[in-house]
Amino acid sequence: MTRRSNAFAKLSCVLLITCSLGGCGTINSKLAGGMGDMIPQWAGGLPADAPARPGTAKYDQEMKEREQQRLEPAKPNDAATTPSPHALACARVWHSLSDNATLE
Repeated sequence: MTRRSNAFAKLSCVLLITCSLGGCGTINSKLAGGMGDMIPQWAGGLPADAPARPGTAKYDQEMKEREQQRLEPAKPNDAATTPSPHALACARVWHSLSDNATLE
């Protein structure tokens, strides 16, 4: 092989590799969204309770349900307003300590 044909062969190989890598980048960006849904969970795919992807009918349904829940008035939560037994015991101890401190 002559020098010129050897250089042409090297340039062709570099050009082929460069174009191949560029093509992989564009293919992956288009397929990545759909391929992630097909990978099983044990192999690192989406879990079963993952939210729906935007643009699907299930996503639109979930957004409507979330909007309806947001517009509903909040339910009163009695557990949040009543103190726990531990908090009551701490308060009693605190009051007994503060009463003893003022008496001395």
